[in-house]
Amino acid sequence: MPSSPGAQVDEQPLGAGSRELMSVQVKDGLVRHFRRNDVRPGEQILSEPEIVNLFKVSRSTAREAVKLLEHEGLVEVRPGRGRFLTSLASATVERPVTQFESQTAMLAELGYTARTLVLSVVEDTPTPAEREALRLAEGQGVVRVTRLRSSGEDPLLFSVATLNRSHIPGPVKHVDWSGSLTAVYTNFGRPPAFSTARLQATDLPADLAELYSLGDYDPWLLITETVFATSGDPALYAQDYHRGDIFTFNVLRR
Repeated sequence: MPSSPGAQVDEQPLGAGSRELMSVQVKDGLVRHFRRNDVRPGEQILSEPEIVNLFKVSRSTAREAVKLLEHEGLVEVRPGRGRFLTSLASATVERPVTQFESQTAMLAELGYTARTLVLSVVEDTPTPAEREALRLAEGQGVVRVTRLRSSGEDPLLFSVATLNRSHIPGPVKHVDWSGSLTAVYTNFGRPPAFSTARLQATDLPADLAELYSLGDYDPWLLITETVFATSGDPALYAQDYHRGDIFTFNVLRR
């Protein structure tokens, strides 16, 4: 059942910004609220007036936040009855496949204090797939960054990110590759705006599994993604392998 408007919830304060940004913050706050109050799939969620009271926002912001939950497949509308929670993973990490976000932001939002191990940073000639995704001219090179994200001793994400070498000023050794690549590109004056992605279940390539001792975690959920800057130019080509027994992704079908 929904919590009463006066329920004491340890919500994070909402920052100032546009109404669109505020609605995203409220949506994320509602997800935390569901988890902290053990709201189960099939149970009715807070009403719009209750959301307004809990987060101290306008009714239009509350309505937009709930619409975002519907779009991500976490909430459904039952005509004449209200809105109900449809899924909220507990043993697994469930994310909307339609949401563009950096690995760093995703893991932090999900409560992981993830450790990043930079396995290699290599300047190289592009593969055919990399050349096509990044729209590279003949002779242009790439920087290929291989990283492993883990929680304690448990691997979470194995990723190979390819960047256009001409986008990186100076030596690649002068760049901190352990943080968000979205932040790296933003610092280079090419902030990412959106991406196109393909999701598939697959084993980690045998050579990588053997090299990094990751053969026991197959299959993985591979998201192959091309990230575009605000200019519309491709900025990053990534192959992100998510632990198949930890991560699930949802998509809203209409």
